[in-house]
Formats: sequence, structure tokens, C-alpha cells
Amino acid sequence: MSKILVVDDDKNINKLIQSLLENENYEVIVSFDGKDALEKLDNEKVDMLITDVMMPNMDGWELCREVRLFSNMPILMLTVLGETTQKVKGFVIGADDYLTKPFEPIELIARVKALFRRANINDSMSITVGNLVIDKNSYIVKTNSENFTLPPKEFELLFALASTPSKTFSRDSLIEDIWGYDFDGNERTLDVHIGRIRDRFPQEQFGIKITTIRGLSYRLEETSEKTK
Repeated sequence: MSKILVVDDDKNINKLIQSLLENENYEVIVSFDGKDALEKLDNEKVDMLITDVMMPNMDGWELCREVRLFSNMPILMLTVLGETTQKVKGFVIGADDYLTKPFEPIELIARVKALFRRANINDSMSITVGNLVIDKNSYIVKTNSENFTLPPKEFELLFALASTPSKTFSRDSLIEDIWGYDFDGNERTLDVHIGRIRDRFPQEQFGIKITTIRGLSYRLEETSEKTK
């Protein structure tokens, strides 16, 4: 069971978030300021941090900076400060996502799940599938005869699909994981990137294929063309 630390000086917000997360079978511990949160992080293994920005003793900005000195855990920041400059500041100091108060419970849960999916993918830095070695450190796809440098989003999409061969990924989950929850671009963007990957790595040469499932999902599979 994943453990989440929720930090907010508003007891009602803490209680609400704790209830929402526990209903999704997460273990939750709470804190009311940044200093106390750091003490809890010293004493307990935590998988994700959800923190408010404006708090006494140590604010969310400083807490995020301190956590990034020793951990790559996902960090979701909550605040009433919804300006773009504030969001950018959060990302610069190490936050992974940003949610403005007041928020819808369903959106909070969706962002938490997306962050955990992203973290699970990032834990593995190299994947071998078909006749490809997909190296997250260098963003290069290696084969027996040559190396391919892909555009970042194309690489991340291939890496996500290859992280669990034969698993069906919904369009929505792929868009959230690769382009972010707030993506409002052309809905065909995902299809275009899938098409480019298929063209770049034909099944008969590289031993993988990406199947479209009912127009709503995608699945990467290894094929018989994989090098023995």
C-alpha cells in the first residue's frame, strides 16, 4: 500500500484529503507545517508528498526544496495561488504537479494516480522489448545495428508502452502521463505520435507492434520477428 504525506495548516483540508485518499486504499499521514513534515519524512517511508504552499514555520516552497535534496518522490502542490508564474516556480524547485484550490475531489485522485504511474515508469531506466533497448538515461533507442534519437514525447510514449508489454493503455492515461493532466491540445496528437513510432520501428524488422484497441486504447506487443 502506497503511503502519502499530506501537509496543510488547514485541518479541514487535511481531513478531506485524508478521507479521499483512504477511500482509494492509500495509507495517509498528515502534518500541519513544513518542519513537522520533514521530521515525519525522517522517520517514515513515504511514497508521495502533497503539500500546501502557504504554511507557518516552513512553507511549501522550502519544503519542496528540502525534500528534493534526498528524494525523488512525486510532489503535488496545492495552493490558492493559481497564477502561471507560481506554477512555474513550483516546477522549477522540483514539484511534479500543481493543483489550485478549491479543487474537485475526482481531479485530486486522478492527479495522484497519474503521478504514481509516472513514478513507476521512471523507476526503470532501461527496457528491452523486441529487438530494441530503450534507454531512459540517454533518451536513445538502441538496436543491433544502429541507435535512434527520438523527439522527447515520442520517446516517452514508446517507453511507457514498452514498460509493460501486452498491457492495454487507455488514450486518456497516456495523454495524462506523457503530456500532463492539463493538456488541451489537438486530440489527434497521440495518434500522430503512435503513427510515427510504427513507421520508425516496423514489426518485421524490430519485433514489436502497437495495436489499436477499439479506437480508444493502445497495446505494445513483442512479435515472432524478435531476434532469437
